[in-house]
Amino acid sequence: MRVRIVFTLKNKGAMVPFHHQQLIYDLVNHLMPNFSIEHNHVYSFSGLKGQTQVSQKGLHFFSSKVTWVVSTLSPIFLQKLIESIFKNQELKIGELLLIPDYVEREVFPEPTTTTQFLCISPIVLVSPMKNSFYAKHFVSPSIDLFSDLLYQSTLSRIEESGLYSNSEIDEFYKFQFVPDQAYLEKIKNNDKKFARIYTLQDENQKLEIRGYTLPFTLYAHPKVQNFVINCGLGSYNHKGYGMLDLADHSKTEREILPHWEMVAVSN
Repeated sequence: MRVRIVFTLKNKGAMVPFHHQQLIYDLVNHLMPNFSIEHNHVYSFSGLKGQTQVSQKGLHFFSSKVTWVVSTLSPIFLQKLIESIFKNQELKIGELLLIPDYVEREVFPEPTTTTQFLCISPIVLVSPMKNSFYAKHFVSPSIDLFSDLLYQSTLSRIEESGLYSNSEIDEFYKFQFVPDQAYLEKIKNNDKKFARIYTLQDENQKLEIRGYTLPFTLYAHPKVQNFVINCGLGSYNHKGYGMLDLADHSKTEREILPHWEMVAVSN
């Protein structure tokens, strides 16, 4: 289930760092101590969205509304999160003072074995705790190793989620990540980057990881497709990495929830 939580921005022009996922992660843990940690394998989230201007310090928000996207396969987690947010008259992320406004739910079409995705946030292939080399070293998305590392990370999270039986997991052997080659060629010709080094905190350690942002097609079991669209792809999804969106929005339905308690309704 995916929702867009919309806030009213109290102080236009306020700033957050370019990559502010850690601030959001810290806020979630503050709002729901211990509860969020128990659900680390089954949710993902975006950075803050709105009208922004870039400065040397970061992103300055000038829109009256700021949106945050959260996705999960746990209705209980989402209900608890939104309940915790709306108990506050005001929340602070970076310099932004945000007043909770309303919730919009997104309903995706039934997944198939083939899905075209966009990256809302960078994909991390593997945790440095498990493979310090490939967590930071550049791997071309066009080679099998890229897909293999993603499969291992994602399957590990699927197993740890406890949402699937062993017999179901045995069916999840098909997994192929195919990058949009036209996009990669365009990026190369324009001398731009789709892979960057990011810094995050994990288990009280400061780690460097490489994140990849590019459109791609994923060939996998429909239940795997459903897992990655709701819980993210790769590693550190609970810290704001690997959140995906459908390339084709024509079949995605949106509705504003009449009251935030309705978020508990199953997708």
